[in-house]
Amino acid sequence: MKIIIRTFKLKLKHTFTISRESHDIQPTLIVELQSEGFSGFGEATSNPYYNITVDSMRANLESIIPFIESHNNETPEEFWDAASALLKNDMFALCALDMAYNDLYAKKKGKKLYELWGNSPLHNPKTDYTIGIDKLDKMVMKLKEMPWPIYKIKLGTKDDIAIVTELRKHTDARFRIDANCGWTVTETINNAIALKKLGVEFLEQPMKADQWAAHKEVFKHSVLPIIADESCIIEEDVAKCHNHFHGVNIKLVKCGGLTPARRMIAEAKHYGMKTMVGCMTESTVGISAIAHLLPELDYVDMDGALLLSEDIATGVTITDGIVHYADSNGIGASLINQ
Repeated sequence: MKIIIRTFKLKLKHTFTISRESHDIQPTLIVELQSEGFSGFGEATSNPYYNITVDSMRANLESIIPFIESHNNETPEEFWDAASALLKNDMFALCALDMAYNDLYAKKKGKKLYELWGNSPLHNPKTDYTIGIDKLDKMVMKLKEMPWPIYKIKLGTKDDIAIVTELRKHTDARFRIDANCGWTVTETINNAIALKKLGVEFLEQPMKADQWAAHKEVFKHSVLPIIADESCIIEEDVAKCHNHFHGVNIKLVKCGGLTPARRMIAEAKHYGMKTMVGCMTESTVGISAIAHLLPELDYVDMDGALLLSEDIATGVTITDGIVHYADSNGIGASLINQ
């Protein structure tokens, strides 16, 4: 098995702002695994919040090339177990590798990945579309620019209720709110009351990740469901979130790929929690991988490629929140002009 590592700078349509950062360019790393005439693709983006760069991911992957090239026909679970021991300090790089291996493995089996897993896409959830923090008139403009059935609205300002009140005047779409750790307990409980009246479905990670007593308090008193994001990174976190959140939002780059994500989804369901997978601002490679988890999810946030002014890949397409799979096997993604 041969590995090829590429890096790209993804250009966004608009400056993307959340409560702790803004950016116009998103660096990303693409892994290609080649074997027996097939190619599998995986992706992981840089992330300053987790001190991840494309250079650090490349270096960590290049350090284990002998390991990668010596493996070929194990199951994705067997491959992940071995690779995770070598990349335990870089879940992002592990994600790109695991994603590419799952893609390659399914192509060798002649199946789409969800078919290999024995799933049906008949009842897939729709994806939301994200409206980042901006001046209010620009947030309204972004909403009108992309009519959509579900919006995720990034908040964490002093004017959050006023923002949602204004946005509600322009659409009947379902709203989801992501405060990215920007609120207190009191703000969350009080905001939930007002936001429920404004047609909000749930709140995502309103408070800082490690404030477990605060999460418990909000879990008890919020009139809206609370979904963990920054508090649910790796597999061990799912049990911690039980009775502190109503659901978990799993990010493939944070947990190490598709393989552990599926285990996290199963565990969350065991605890009676809602399941969601979220994306980064990433290309259609990463988004196509997420698409194959849809039959196992209650909610999904996989609009990352829709936020780009230029994509580097083809694969799944999305119209009005509905995900359409590519005809090809595996995750269905291919790089453009490679």
